[in-house]
Amino acid sequence: MTESFLPQVNGVVNSVIRLAEHLRRENHEAIIVVPDDAQVPAQCAGFDVYTLGSITFPLYTDVKLGLTPSFVIERLLSDWAPDVVHVAAPFIVGHNALLAAARLSLPTVAIYQTDIPSFAGRYGLGFLEALAWHRVRDIHSLATLTLAPSTQARDQLIAHGVPRVAIWGRGVDTELFDPARRRDDLRRQWAPQGQTLIGYMGRLAPEKQVSDLTVLADLPGARLVVIGDGPSQAALKAQLPQAVFLGQLSGLDLAQAVASLDLFVHPGELETFGQAIQEALASGLPVLAPARGGPLDLVQPGRNGFLYPPGDLDRLRRQAGDLVADPAQRQVLALAARASVAQRTWPHLCDQLLDHYRSVMRPWSAGDLVADRR
Repeated sequence: MTESFLPQVNGVVNSVIRLAEHLRRENHEAIIVVPDDAQVPAQCAGFDVYTLGSITFPLYTDVKLGLTPSFVIERLLSDWAPDVVHVAAPFIVGHNALLAAARLSLPTVAIYQTDIPSFAGRYGLGFLEALAWHRVRDIHSLATLTLAPSTQARDQLIAHGVPRVAIWGRGVDTELFDPARRRDDLRRQWAPQGQTLIGYMGRLAPEKQVSDLTVLADLPGARLVVIGDGPSQAALKAQLPQAVFLGQLSGLDLAQAVASLDLFVHPGELETFGQAIQEALASGLPVLAPARGGPLDLVQPGRNGFLYPPGDLDRLRRQAGDLVADPAQRQVLALAARASVAQRTWPHLCDQLLDHYRSVMRPWSAGDLVADRR
């Protein structure tokens, strides 16, 4: 079960597709249940895709609000009789799936992916943050096991009363994202004076704080490259008139663009994981990011990049300036960047997830519950 699916492009969708591909390779059986959309494919990785009625969330058009009641999902689960129910980023569809699975006594694994309570603050709805945490706790308390993507996300969930929490990260395609994808012709196009290229990739939306990159816009010897699109694109182009905006890229085009950069900055403070950071590291880029959320588990200060205190944009500028001025240090960090994620492939991470599935398919013991809260 997932709250979002193709044709959308986001971390939830990517994880579901990668998992489906792995399940197919390992000869497991699965169905994928998603909110309805005119462009949803009938199959993914050879598995049937079932759609549920939904409407578009008016404040965030990429979010679908499920309309299908839990008894309909219960009937589907009863007919299919799965060994475990995987619920990706549960909110409405996922909540109903967890209710249905509970009535059928099916084990469930809920994947926590998006810090919705903090998003409320970013969108001027801070008064809803406490209510959002109440909702998150109610939803995830239904799951046999909740998997958080990072240490801080796990600790945050536990602090807000969510039981039975463990960590499951995300994989990275180290064959696609590779320093060997670097292209000199792209570099000449983007940096005709030989500037150091500082890049960002991701959704251009308020919660990503891409506007923080304005502190780097006039950094001597550097030029910004922005990969992605979203509702903030027009405003960002006005704020960063000298930056190169590439729009949304995918596949080989994306990998070549990332590998052709020199330094990666990920300014968002609400990242529960930071998949773009992993892809940058796999591409051999030192990373600068705020010391909050997912980057704490991915960026090793002084080894593959640097962290700065959230909101301290002066520190970000100094860190970036030091690396622009020191190509030798960038090269050392770049080599370590690739090595730091070399073992975090999707097959390896999906195997870890299968181990979590097996753990919930047996009765929980008191020792398991204690281990989850470490």
